Amino acid sequence: MLVYALTIFTGAFLLFQVQPLIGKYILPWFGGGPGVWTTCMLFFQVLLLGGYAYAYFTSRWLKPRSQAIVHFALLLAALATLPIIPADSWKPGGGGNPTLQILALLAVCLGLPYFVLSSTGPLMQHWFSRTNPGVSPYRLYALSNFGSLLALISYPFYFETQFTRKAQAALWAWGLAAYAIGCGFCALKLWRTKGAESRGSSDEWGKSEIRNPPFQTLDPRPSTLDRLLWLLLPACASVLLLATTNKVCQDVAVIPLLWVLPLALYLLSFIICFDNPRWYSRFPFALALIAAMAGICWALFKSIEASAFSQIGIYCGGLFVCCMVCHGELYRLKPDPRHLTGFYLTIAAGGALGGLFVAVIAPLIFTDYFELHLGLLLCGLLFLLVCARDRSAGSDKGWRRLFGKVQQRRRLTCVSLSAGLVALGVALGLQTHQLAGARVYRSRNFYGVLTIFKQHDNERNLDYLVLWHGRTMHGMQFLDPQQAGWPTLYYSEKSGVGLALHALPAGQRRIGLVGLGVGTLATYAQAGDYVHIYEINPQVLELATSRFTYLSNCPAKVENTLGDARLSLEREPPQDFDLLALDAFNSDAIPVHLLTKEAFVVYERHLKPNGIIAVHVSNKSVNLEPVVINLARHFNYKVATIDCAPPADKPWILGSVWMLLSRSGEIVNSPAIRLAARPADADLASIPLWTDDFASLFQILCLESGPQKDTEFTDAQFRIAYSLWQQRNFAGAIARFRVALRSLPRSPILLNNLAFMLAICPDASLRNNPEAIQLAERACKLTHYKQAVMIDTLAAAYAEAGRFDDATAMAEKARALATEAGDQDLLQINQKLLVLYRAHKPYHEMMSPGQAEPSAVNPPSNDAEKLVPAAP
Repeated sequence: MLVYALTIFTGAFLLFQVQPLIGKYILPWFGGGPGVWTTCMLFFQVLLLGGYAYAYFTSRWLKPRSQAIVHFALLLAALATLPIIPADSWKPGGGGNPTLQILALLAVCLGLPYFVLSSTGPLMQHWFSRTNPGVSPYRLYALSNFGSLLALISYPFYFETQFTRKAQAALWAWGLAAYAIGCGFCALKLWRTKGAESRGSSDEWGKSEIRNPPFQTLDPRPSTLDRLLWLLLPACASVLLLATTNKVCQDVAVIPLLWVLPLALYLLSFIICFDNPRWYSRFPFALALIAAMAGICWALFKSIEASAFSQIGIYCGGLFVCCMVCHGELYRLKPDPRHLTGFYLTIAAGGALGGLFVAVIAPLIFTDYFELHLGLLLCGLLFLLVCARDRSAGSDKGWRRLFGKVQQRRRLTCVSLSAGLVALGVALGLQTHQLAGARVYRSRNFYGVLTIFKQHDNERNLDYLVLWHGRTMHGMQFLDPQQAGWPTLYYSEKSGVGLALHALPAGQRRIGLVGLGVGTLATYAQAGDYVHIYEINPQVLELATSRFTYLSNCPAKVENTLGDARLSLEREPPQDFDLLALDAFNSDAIPVHLLTKEAFVVYERHLKPNGIIAVHVSNKSVNLEPVVINLARHFNYKVATIDCAPPADKPWILGSVWMLLSRSGEIVNSPAIRLAARPADADLASIPLWTDDFASLFQILCLESGPQKDTEFTDAQFRIAYSLWQQRNFAGAIARFRVALRSLPRSPILLNNLAFMLAICPDASLRNNPEAIQLAERACKLTHYKQAVMIDTLAAAYAEAGRFDDATAMAEKARALATEAGDQDLLQINQKLLVLYRAHKPYHEMMSPGQAEPSAVNPPSNDAEKLVPAAP
């Protein structure tokens, strides 16, 4: 059995390992959205169906030795197609729906190897039964599923982070060679088997004596309804798998981890349900199904208000429960073993049918991701159907305790499930019509869902339109002509890109924009300027020109290019841009290939020697700052990171983080930009330089929530710590804040106080400048560098570490904020601190000898909002 076990395990591992690998190769070429992975999954499911059909028909129609010859010939042909790396000639040339191009690419580069691997499970089990009569082959089926699951789990956590794409492809090719050798040994054993020339058929296979078969002997002729359920139950599970993957990737991030997690749960449900009937019982899973559907409905209604953690947990948990129901009921409908290959073939057909619906049909008939709603309803309907037709429905102990007699509990079971299904339909219907009154447009294509809402600002009596891509706002414009030219959302005059555009010398500026939105940045263009916009989604360009007026009202010359921005720039002659704004990263579909070393080589060719690259890195799911910092260091760029907080009096302005890169310090270090800039959030220890061959979003995934605030708690902790500090128990005061941070680890106030103590503690042995800087930077980041006292703490920590230029820059920033707020006391403190830092003196030198407090600073207020640096 060993050679069969190794061959089946290797084939299953390679089959599922190549899926995220090939996805990483082609994802950047086609927009980086979840539609690419959905199309890949359709290809994999159709090829899996083809492999199962090949195993089914060859086992019926060909003699065993003929099977061996045919399969080995296909293996040699598959090896001849290596490597699987797609050629550059497959790169798309423009916008539009690339589904057919992706399918063609996969068929040419991967089709034959994947087809051969997909037939491994049923074909090798059939050969094993021929060479080992009387021994059950079903343990090999479990081993196959284990290999598949191991491949999925290991990819995002190990292979993606440890190897380049080329190395992964090379390892996979060597794995395919090892698999071919294993198949050769299996074919040799089959060739030498006595009676190998007799025709192999599924009937002969099914009639062979099998010890402890997991399939009981049932009616040898399954009914038409049974066969239909064999198709619909796996189709429903497949729809839910792909719909959940779409939803999670759209709302969190398009990364291999969120590709393989739903797929792993889907596969795990297969393993559990087909291992033993005791793992699936209707009553507990009926309750779990109700809870899962209620949770998914809640997450759909909450939308962007739900955290990334809760969304991943709810959607993936709900998917697992639904798949357990579908596959558990599928196992209950298992046929006599003589129909085994036909049963597997129908299951594969159902999976392919579900993939076809989500990848091809749903984008054509739906204006949103409604296949998740449809999949949930279908799951409930199929569960009701199998319960209604089963005379033993309600026979579980749970049903008996709940509903009593057999007929009564069967009737009440069906009535209860019907009522629940109606309630689910109503809830999902309400969700699909959520905000329908304000919605004026919604459409869906390969790149996602675009929705336009018309809303009204009651306080200012202004109407405006908002464009959403999935759950990310991509543009906003007021309808009143007087306000229609206002820059909104992430593009205010105080944002990084706004400051950069104002800092450019006047007169015939050349501006490149990667990512259109609604064209808001065109409002900064002047007569004589040239603006070149690169946009991959043709619907975005259509809406920007038909529903919004930023482009039509722009006095500059505007040119639009449809298609992937990097591919378009590679084909164009140098554009001599004064500024190139990369605005394609604030949604959840991150086009990784726009932030690689090779991409920046392309940008440099189109940039003037002193030009600026402005990168919009605002994102809830991933932290792109270390990636950009690495690129800046590699290309010797100066960097200014501008974190613009949303002003309270202008709700049409959202917070944004822009990074400005230039080899010239004239603009990046100009007074306005220097004053607005903050230190970059760069954890370079574990983030390598991104290249086309190696880039991992998993390493920069950030699921942390926003700042925590509990004034009563923080004020109490401050009083205790301040009392200890006054008693010169500095270690006790520091320990008190450490304990408090365990309860509120994202409290800017607690972080700020601990940072200040660690930076300027009179007991030099207790100072910890690296930790103080880390805590202070975190506190400032949580408050968008808009709290002067926290910026002063960071300045003090920099000064204690000898980083006086950084300390001076932060002190100047704090002084500007104090001036803007009219806080004269804080302004006086900042003036003294600036003198100190410019003289290259640390903060603790302001403290009088023998005192625990800085002598030039007033004692702190007990108000937890006004703590240090007014001395702890």
